[in-house]
Formats: sequence, structure tokens, C-alpha cells
Amino acid sequence: MTASSPSVFLLMVNGQIEGANFPQYDDLYCKYCFVYGHDWAPTSGLEEGISQITCKSKQSSHKLIWNFPLEITFKSTNPSGWPQIVVSVYGPDTFGNDVVRGYGATHVPFTPGQHTRTIPMFVPESSSRLQKFTSWLLGRRPEYIDPKVVAQGEGREVTRVCSQGFVTLSFNIVTKDMKKLGYDAMSSNPTATHSACSTEERP
Repeated sequence: MTASSPSVFLLMVNGQIEGANFPQYDDLYCKYCFVYGHDWAPTSGLEEGISQITCKSKQSSHKLIWNFPLEITFKSTNPSGWPQIVVSVYGPDTFGNDVVRGYGATHVPFTPGQHTRTIPMFVPESSSRLQKFTSWLLGRRPEYIDPKVVAQGEGREVTRVCSQGFVTLSFNIVTKDMKKLGYDAMSSNPTATHSACSTEERP
């Protein structure tokens, strides 16, 4: 009896938000969420989360370490709208107000195996010096109502931003049934490629 052909493929994502480098700031935490196309749907895991607050360590070159786990599985019929992860970092200002310290986004890696991504972060800026001083005084810094706009790009051409800091993520990617649907995503790591192929060949 011939096995029926799959109608969807699976993308399994495991990893962690390892940490960040914000030289000017301390006592930060991060939030994350996934953004994906209409043909994609999560089947298990968490689409969003919030980490613990961490402070700089003298033993790690003043880096902020979270090691916050990521785990989610998606199904889809085509690669269009491949998932992105949006990371937002927050911390206290001079007056103790909780303000955004950075936004950033990156695509989930396309190939199976282990990957590391470093995301450059940025924050929106006020359009004038007066607004900048007022927002600093009141603790109401410019920020996006919905952080997912970072991954979409629409309307961002009119936003003034300032770069600051980096966030590092690690991924372990496994795909299933992509080859059976005509998609070929090969890894540059021979070991990862072998394990991915063995996963693809399962009935």
C-alpha cells in the first residue's frame, strides 16, 4: 500500500536567546514573538515570551546573559512568509521608568542544523529636540505599539531610529517533508545535513 503524499511540511525550532551587548545599560529583560505568513500555522510551542531581568557579569566581558529557551513547531504549504523572530529589550531609565532599549528581528534559519544569529538593535527617536527632552523627562520614550511592525517594514521609512546594542540567538532547526513537497534546503554543515536528510526520509 502506497503512503499518501504529505500536504504540509514542518519546521521545528529549538534554541535560546543567549544574551545581549548594551554597553550603556544594565538590568535588562527581553520579549520575543514570531511573525509569519498566512500559509503558516504553529502546531506546538510558544509564539511569544518574556525573559527574566539580568545584570552584567564581570566574568563575561560585561555582557547580559539570558539563555532564554525558544521552542516552537510550524506547519506550512509553501516557504512564502517564512517565520521571523522579533526581539524587544526593555530596562529602567534614570527615573526608574520601564523603557524600550532596542528592537530587532531576524528570519528563522532556512537550513537544518545549528545556527547563531546576532541581531543589531535600534530604537525609535523623537522627531525634535523638544520632544526628545520631554519624553526623557516624563519617561515616555518613543516606542512601537506593536513590536511586530519591526518584521513587516510597512511605514518604517518615515520612522527615525538610532542603533544601539546587539542580541545573540542560537537555533537548532529540523525540517520534515520539505523534499517531498519539492523544496530543497540543504545545510552547509555535513553532519547537520545528514541528520536533516534522515528526518526527511521518514514516512
